[in-house]
Amino acid sequence: MSYQPDRRSFLIAGGLTALASTRVLGANDRLRIGVIGAGQRMGTLLDCADKSGPYDIVSVCDAHAMRREDVRQRSKGMASAPVDYHEVLGKKDIDAVFIAAPDHWHVRMAVDALAAGKDVYLEKPVTHTIAEGATLLQAVRSSKQIVQCGMQQRSWTHFRNAVEMIHNGDLGRVVQVRTYWWQNYQRSIAAKPVDPRNLDWKRWLGPAPDQPFNEDKFLRWRWYWNFGGGAMTDLFTHWIDVVHWAMKADTPRIAQMMGDNYIFHEWDCPDTVQASLRYPGFDVVYEGMMASSIDDGGLEFRGTEATLKLNRSGFTVYRENVKGNENPIVTEHGYRDGTIQHMQNFFECVKSRKEPNAPVEAGIAAALAGHIANMAYLGTGQISWQPQAG
Repeated sequence: MSYQPDRRSFLIAGGLTALASTRVLGANDRLRIGVIGAGQRMGTLLDCADKSGPYDIVSVCDAHAMRREDVRQRSKGMASAPVDYHEVLGKKDIDAVFIAAPDHWHVRMAVDALAAGKDVYLEKPVTHTIAEGATLLQAVRSSKQIVQCGMQQRSWTHFRNAVEMIHNGDLGRVVQVRTYWWQNYQRSIAAKPVDPRNLDWKRWLGPAPDQPFNEDKFLRWRWYWNFGGGAMTDLFTHWIDVVHWAMKADTPRIAQMMGDNYIFHEWDCPDTVQASLRYPGFDVVYEGMMASSIDDGGLEFRGTEATLKLNRSGFTVYRENVKGNENPIVTEHGYRDGTIQHMQNFFECVKSRKEPNAPVEAGIAAALAGHIANMAYLGTGQISWQPQAG
């Protein structure tokens, strides 16, 4: 499924442009925020925004009535709560929007928000298909708006320090990066039942193929191709973005992937995955499963002089040919969720109009790597990829 903006979308976007706010923000001004997609991730974004600077929720949109109401209550009842996100974008008193809807909505909503003159915090993966990358890039770079992609490691202090070590050559030549992420969905599989009377299912589907309401698809949409891309666009996207940043290369030339539905047979996407991607001069491997959470997620950059093991708690560097108490040689801990710093960076950029830490090109490249791996899985298991010119 490839989203191409239709005539109605362009007419809506064009009409909204005239309504865009043109106020110049000072360092101490309160941002006026619109919320699009009010699920669990949005709750985390708003928690982090609470720690990032003064802001007000002006309007919230979600296809589920109770989720809209939950966010409206955070505004002390002051926010409007439409079911149609265009009503959020049409409000002149909104400076920026947070978009945390399911993946299949990301580009459509972002393009419309940009056309309406709103700055955007866009959750990852920023695209649902490869074709959407060009659509999003053109929309962002032809606008004057700020877009922060939800790749929060780019603002996380210890990730930035780890990447600097790699750039400085402290590991020697890095030729292999291992990435992994294990989570246990069995613990959350018995979620609170969804009352379809509170949900506008047709609106939630939006550009996805029409289909009957399905509770698991609504709650765990990341694992169905119509709405998400499984582990490779949900989890791997974060790690491959760090790899692209550290290794200064962002397009794989060959991808291999195998996976299976050993536990969650109802899902489209595999719950157990091994993948490998070859970049010019180095390889990246990924493994994970969704019914075991021991070791969580992380990366290992293996160089000729040292290995750097990195996760959201911190990093450790182990030098080659050093034994005993002399190893590890460097350890650094992370002390808070990097989404707070990432949101702070977004707030600052909305006011300064500077480029944010996670620009649209980084978000598109990270999503592309996951899409390519999924293409390999859905095909013969291996795919060669030629970088697009231009």
